Amino acid sequence: MKTGPIFAQNPTGFEEPLGDLRLRALMSDADWAALPLAIRRRFSRRLAEGNTAVYVGEILETRTNMAGWLLAHAARLIGSPVLVDGDTHVPSVVSVTEDMANGGQIWTRLYARRRRFPQIVHSSTRFAGPTGLEEHVGRGVGMTLTMEVKDDALVFRSRDYFVELFGLRVRLPAWLTPGALSVTHAECADGRFSFTLDVVHPRFGLLIRQMGLFREARA
Repeated sequence: MKTGPIFAQNPTGFEEPLGDLRLRALMSDADWAALPLAIRRRFSRRLAEGNTAVYVGEILETRTNMAGWLLAHAARLIGSPVLVDGDTHVPSVVSVTEDMANGGQIWTRLYARRRRFPQIVHSSTRFAGPTGLEEHVGRGVGMTLTMEVKDDALVFRSRDYFVELFGLRVRLPAWLTPGALSVTHAECADGRFSFTLDVVHPRFGLLIRQMGLFREARA
């Protein structure tokens, strides 16, 4: 017998269909209900069977201190997971597809640069590990993530960093990590959303800040 879509109740009484419940399952009912409807829909979209979500926008802020600049360039050894240039007001395109190999999602980010070819960043989000959520950035390097809702925004925070070698996972000691990473996804009044990445080191302060505004691309 064919069944209808799964629905979730929000505070307004409107029921929205949920296609992908994996992220929702990691959050409390109160936290999920506190998010704007647009964010709930964005993070519960089913992307299986070749479906792709595409977001277009621009980078408004890219800031590093000297330690952050060194980190960004050293990270090129594992695939350049953060921007290495400080160009602002340049176009950016983000696509999200299903990770058929690991059951997560592949995030591909294209950042235009004024004097060079665009920088492309790949990462894999997986629903695994001790917190139920991990981000893999390349060469076996990744981090476990936690989530919280703050000021109506969804905030992802790093908990641990790790390296996978020959099938074994090694947790990195704190002194070998770049510090606390957070990604804040907030809804804007005009249908766009902001993406803000911060990396803060306990000794060297704010290493990297990147902020962009995006909207969903319509076919």
